[in-house]
Amino acid sequence: MRQGSDGQAVIRFRAAGVLLLLAHLLIVGWLTLRPLDVAWVTAANFQPLAGIKADLALGPVEAARRFGSGLLLLAPLGVLLPMAGGRLFVSPWASLARTVAAGALISLAIELAQTGVPGQVVDVDSLLLNTAGVAIAHLVVVPVCRARLRRGQRDGAVGEAVRLRDEASQGSTPTISRVGIAP
Repeated sequence: MRQGSDGQAVIRFRAAGVLLLLAHLLIVGWLTLRPLDVAWVTAANFQPLAGIKADLALGPVEAARRFGSGLLLLAPLGVLLPMAGGRLFVSPWASLARTVAAGALISLAIELAQTGVPGQVVDVDSLLLNTAGVAIAHLVVVPVCRARLRRGQRDGAVGEAVRLRDEASQGSTPTISRVGIAP
C-alpha cells in the first residue's frame, strides 16, 4: 500500500496490526510459558505425527479438542502478520510463504522456550498444528480482506494506482544510431 493522500490511514492500519500482534503474542506467551504444577510430566515428543496418532486414539471429541487448540493457538498470526506489514499489492504466494515461515519460527521459539519451564514439554506435533493454523487462517482471511481493501481504494481514489504507475514510468528508452568507422 503506497502512502498517498491516505498515508495516515495506512499508518493507523499498520499500528493497529502491530499492537494486536503484540497483544496476541503476550497472551500466547502467558498460556504456553507459565509453569504448571503437575505430579508428572509426559516425555517430550520429537517424532512427527506420533502425538496426533495418540490424540486420535483418545476418541473423536478429545482429538477434535486437542487439534482445535493446536490449530487455533497461533492462527491469528496468519492475519496479524500481514496486517502489521500493511501491504495491499503483494503476491499472494509470497505473502503466504512469509507468514507461514514467520509463524513456524514463532512456534519453534515457543517450543524451545518450553524446555526451561517446569511442567511444559516439547511436542513437535504442536509445532506442525500451530503452523497449519497460521496457514489456514491466512488462506481464509487475508486474500478476501486484501481484495476488499483494494476495491475500496479503487473506488475512493479513481485512477490513483494508474497515475502512480505512470509517474514512475519515464517513457521509452532512447536509441542511439550506430556510427560507422571512419575511412
